[in-house]
Amino acid sequence: MKTLEVYLAEYFDGIELAPALFYETNKAIRFEISESIAFDEPDFLKQAFYRSITLFEAVFGEDDEIMMVTDVHTNNHFLRDRPLNVYSKFIKRKELLYTLQFSTIPNPYGEEEEELQTHRFMLTCKKQDIRYMQLLKAICYEDYSDPTTILKRNLESGYDIFFINLSQNIIYHLYDDRGCDIIASDRESIRFLYEQYSDWILEYDRQEVDQDFA
Repeated sequence: MKTLEVYLAEYFDGIELAPALFYETNKAIRFEISESIAFDEPDFLKQAFYRSITLFEAVFGEDDEIMMVTDVHTNNHFLRDRPLNVYSKFIKRKELLYTLQFSTIPNPYGEEEEELQTHRFMLTCKKQDIRYMQLLKAICYEDYSDPTTILKRNLESGYDIFFINLSQNIIYHLYDDRGCDIIASDRESIRFLYEQYSDWILEYDRQEVDQDFA
């Protein structure tokens, strides 16, 4: 099996798997996941849940092979004490956890956060192996006080979760409740997202997206 670095070099011109993917390629769409409304409003994340789940289901088919990459940026040792919640809570088939790959990589945030260390976890699976609805909701909730959040009491730590469709060569990154980057090795493979969900494209980046897809 190819390493992640070899795969990214072959299909994505060797880009770094880090925020913000949208600005690293011209085969990308940045979607607005939720409009800015007060967090104390009823159902304030309802739109974020709907859009993030809808886009995920559009990108990943039942038979597609998925690589789930989780980068945890931390300066403490909590990862040594207990397994990462994102895998123990959101993977249905517990035997898959024995195939989890782990490495330490350079911190993508550079000198500004030089004290942080990034731990990378990788798991290959299928969509039906992931409790993806609950996981996407947890990502949306991460900036709020909610029991579903992934890192919970480790407030000084951060994370990024990337879902790579190895069958279609598409990367999905829901970076928080505000937005989602979707990039592809072949622009035509995500044109249907541009056409079907045009109203969801983030206005700030719409001109750039239109230039690439129109």
